[in-house]
This record gives sequence, structure tokens and C-alpha cells, in this order.
Amino acid sequence: MNRQTRSTALALTAVLFWATVATAFKLTLRWIGPVDLLLVAAPVSTLALGLGLLRRRPSLRRLLRPKALAMSALLGLLNPFLYYLVLFEAYDRLPGQVAQPLNYTWAITLTLLSVLVLKQRIRAASWLGILISFLGVLVLSTRGDLLGLRFDDPLGVGLALFSSIFWALYWILNLRDGRGATEKLFLGFVFGTIYVWAYAASRGLIGPMPIAGLIGGAYVGLFEMGLTFLLWMKALESAENTARVSNLIFLSPFVSLVLLAMVAGESILPSSVLGLALIIGGIAVQRRWA
Repeated sequence: MNRQTRSTALALTAVLFWATVATAFKLTLRWIGPVDLLLVAAPVSTLALGLGLLRRRPSLRRLLRPKALAMSALLGLLNPFLYYLVLFEAYDRLPGQVAQPLNYTWAITLTLLSVLVLKQRIRAASWLGILISFLGVLVLSTRGDLLGLRFDDPLGVGLALFSSIFWALYWILNLRDGRGATEKLFLGFVFGTIYVWAYAASRGLIGPMPIAGLIGGAYVGLFEMGLTFLLWMKALESAENTARVSNLIFLSPFVSLVLLAMVAGESILPSSVLGLALIIGGIAVQRRWA
């Protein structure tokens, strides 16, 4: 197996895992709340990332540098703490077929924040892509009723879109952090796990959970946050053509719709398919011509 074939196989495996997580969110949230889900998922993903880091034999002195720890404390606040707390709340309020595509608007948010934070210029093709994706958001949020503009759950839609801000900020900060990806992820998740447990304890939200909730949370921790990140990074590291491999990520939301229908029992609306296609189409316009 050559490098590109191996990279593609790893990337497709990661994409398949990520395609399952919207269904896992919805099924698990039937048993436990958003905070409970993060209480289980965060430490499981931290453990998986820690095992991945150990294989690289990191320098303990390098890991515990004060500057590195300070950056990790900030990154962990954004992801997993704030990002997933808001995202899980959105999934708790919205159908998976709506929450999942709205979450993909982080790519558009990243472009807009790059103007404000990194002082980058936006070309005409980027503005066209943003408009196409924004139209997709409206189609999804209103179930295709663009003239009436009636939102079934404005707060849920707002939370799903707001989560994209945390994710985009997280990746902008990553651009300014020269450490290895596994090291950054692990230390960030250590701090994020501390934050979520401290938050839950301060609100009296720590208590017994049903077995189904624990299993679902562990699955999310492994296949949304932990193991799948490692597979994706390995795929990009071994790729001869990184752009070709990274484009595979956009298969995930369409496979996810199929799984939401087959496993979670959601009746997929035409507006969901159209809205998702517009959001991904807008992102594709940006990647191809901007």
C-alpha cells in the first residue's frame, strides 16, 4: 500500500467515524443531558489522546513549559469545554439533520474571523461562498419557508451557529501555536476536562448516570474527539496530496443524514438536504476559488 492509498484509507475511516457522531449525540441525549455527555466524553477522549501522545515519547520538560500550559489552558477552554457544551445543547434542542449541517458553518466563521483577527483579505469568491452557505442556513433553520422566516427553535439554531465561533477561534489560536498537534490536543483536553468537571460540580450536576448514557458518552469521546482526531492527523501527515485527502471530510455530513434516518429514526426533510448542500457548496466555492 503506497502512502497516498494508506492516507486515503485512514481519512475515510475517520470520516466514517465522524459521520456516526450526530446519531450518537441524539441517541445519547435521550438518556443524559448535555453536561453529562461532556462529563463522560471529555475524559475518555483525553485518555485516547494521551495514549496517542505516549507513542511519540514526548519530552516531559517540553510538555510542562509554563507558556505551553498557559496556551493549553486557553485552548481547552474553547475546545472541548465551551465548544462541546454549546454544541451538545444545540443537539438537545434541534433535530440532528438541522444541528449537524449548521455546525459546518465553522468554515465560514473561520473566514470572517480571519479578517478580524489575522487581518486577511476576503476575495469575491469567498463572499459568494459565504452568501451561498448563509442561504443554506436559512433553508435549514426555516425548513424551507424562506418567505415566512419562521424558526422552530431560534435558541437551538443560535447555539449551533454560536458553537462555530468557538471552533473557529480555537483553530486560529492553533495557527499561532507551533507545538505538535497531538501534544496541543492532549494538553488542551486535560484542561477542558478539568473545566467541565469543575463547572458541573459548581452547579451540582454530578451524579449517577444510566449505563446507556455512559456507553454513548464513551463512544462520543472516542469517535468524535479522541481516536478519530489521531486517525485524521495521521492521514494528513502521510498524504502526498493533502488537499485531496482533506476534501474527504465533506462526505461526512451526507453519510450522517443517512445514519440519522436509519438509526435515530429521523424523517429527513428535503429542506435539510438542500440546506446542507448549500452550506457545503458555499464552503467548496471558498476552497476552490478563494
